[in-house]
Amino acid sequence: MNILVTGATGFLGSRIVEHLLSENKINLIIATGRKVKNDAQISHSKLHYILGDLRNRSFVIRLFEKSIDVVINCASLSSPWGSKKEFCEANITTQKHLIDTSIKTSVKRFIYISSPSIYFDFNDAIGINENSQIPKRMVNQYAKTKWRAENLLRESKLPHIILRPRALIGRGDTVIMPRLIRSSMEEKLKIIGSGKNVVDLTPVSNMVEAVRLSIFTQNYNETYNISNGEPVNLWKSINYILTAIGLPSINKKIPYPVLYIVASIMEYKSQLFTKKEPILTRYSVGILAKSFTFDIQKARNKLKFQPKQTTAQALEEFIQWYKEKNNDNG
Repeated sequence: MNILVTGATGFLGSRIVEHLLSENKINLIIATGRKVKNDAQISHSKLHYILGDLRNRSFVIRLFEKSIDVVINCASLSSPWGSKKEFCEANITTQKHLIDTSIKTSVKRFIYISSPSIYFDFNDAIGINENSQIPKRMVNQYAKTKWRAENLLRESKLPHIILRPRALIGRGDTVIMPRLIRSSMEEKLKIIGSGKNVVDLTPVSNMVEAVRLSIFTQNYNETYNISNGEPVNLWKSINYILTAIGLPSINKKIPYPVLYIVASIMEYKSQLFTKKEPILTRYSVGILAKSFTFDIQKARNKLKFQPKQTTAQALEEFIQWYKEKNNDNG
């Protein structure tokens, strides 16, 4: 079996590649991304890196020169801010190129990594399942384009699985926790709202296992929410990490409505003048203030997904990795 992994140089993609190399049924992994750091590049006889831009149709066609059985598309522009054009090119144009080439080359399965952002509407949401209503007006261009990319895949009639992982954490995280750590170091991080909001944090190792299961399951043409199914208090988890790496815990609180208005003003000014991402966005404020958890019963039943690593273990894994990485840099 030959596998193509896009976004293979990122947090999730690199962990997927690392895990699948031990799978005996897989003969070749084509790993693609924009660039790969020397210390993050994996050397293995099964693995072949081809770096480039998925917006380029000719480049995408080149990725399929060796017969591909399964495509795992992890590539996307994931940001709370950006232009419609940027998100459409990164998340829709690339999806179209991959789908078109997959159809032409008779790919057997297409696994798409989507986002829980498509559900978010600035309200507390507990136990979201795959039948939960999608907001008529999505929160940002990222959510809109991920939803459109999902539908392009459904409409293609390719055998597929869509996975929506919630807040990935663990070794290699360069997005969620590092961003919060930077804000704390700059003394910009405050508890938004009551600080009692509960969320799902999903160990990346468990998401990788969900991807592996998706390659071999007979329950395809399905969408699965992926998390650990064990909600935690968000701010307690953030403070646990901060104190573990030697930073003070966050105790000062700011009312959610106040910060939401401030973020709205910042967004308006940015759209009008600089076009750059403001310090605060409404989406970021909402995500840090609202409860947001998944019901993963469908994944348990149909995908046979069972979380193996606990959230607490994944937090410890991140802490150890972060300390080692920063000691090396220091």
